[in-house]
Amino acid sequence: MSPERAVGPGVGSIAVLRYTAYPVLLLAVPVAAIATLREHWDIGRVLVLHQLGVIGYLWALERLIPYRREWHPGGRELRCYGVYFVLTMVGGAIGQLLVAALVARLAPPHPTLSLGAEIPLALLAGSLAKYLFHRWSHHQSWLWRLHGVHHGLDKVNVTNNGVNHVLDVLLGQAAVQLVLAWLGFSRESIFCATLFVVAQGYFVHANIDVRLGWLNHVLGSPEQHRLHHSTDLAEAGHYGADLAVWDHLFGSFTWRPGQVPAAVGLSDPASFPPTTSVLASLLHPWRPVADATTDSAG
Repeated sequence: MSPERAVGPGVGSIAVLRYTAYPVLLLAVPVAAIATLREHWDIGRVLVLHQLGVIGYLWALERLIPYRREWHPGGRELRCYGVYFVLTMVGGAIGQLLVAALVARLAPPHPTLSLGAEIPLALLAGSLAKYLFHRWSHHQSWLWRLHGVHHGLDKVNVTNNGVNHVLDVLLGQAAVQLVLAWLGFSRESIFCATLFVVAQGYFVHANIDVRLGWLNHVLGSPEQHRLHHSTDLAEAGHYGADLAVWDHLFGSFTWRPGQVPAAVGLSDPASFPPTTSVLASLLHPWRPVADATTDSAG
């Protein structure tokens, strides 16, 4: 199925927006990082404001350059997504305090490398840790019962990126940040890498009609991530939301120009409670194994 195209007045401006939307988002990352480090702003507060700003920016783009208009959430869906988002934010914030305390203990107070050298290395190491944890979450049965909550969606947009099991978010955060701290990256470089990860995480989930072209082989994109949510497990690779190089390296890169999923969601919808059943979804990992899915996502 082809994505819908915007028509009518302003078609030229919309065409330009399709090419400039992503560079503008990427530019915001170093701007936020440099300003925070120079002005000594509170890192935790900046991360929250950055997340909200990214969501707002991509939500506006979804109205200007939508991929599929039918993927816009309705009022009932937004209320449901809002419950998940609040639970995720609160649980993630509490978990982040614990992770941050451990990072502060593990990360060296005085890094041996300059930030200019540390940040790209932190991005590579962090994206690899995130890729491996994400892929494991699709193949280890109990982790899948956490992560599969996110895959119960039948549309992909920026507002339902927050539909997750709170433990899935916490474990993913801990896996990446603790690995970076254990490897000796400074708190500042981890912060800069996290800004990029947050922007990418929401960008790849956005219901926007953008084309990255050859950059799809380097960076994660909405084109790839829609395939990740495909009900056809043969094309549902792309575990790297940040960088595409790990999908190439480990054989999970399936995207080709023009390739789109016929449908998104679970290949076996009955294996999870419906997304609207928030409490049932949160309790799902503790259901008896005989009553819950033990199969991986493929």
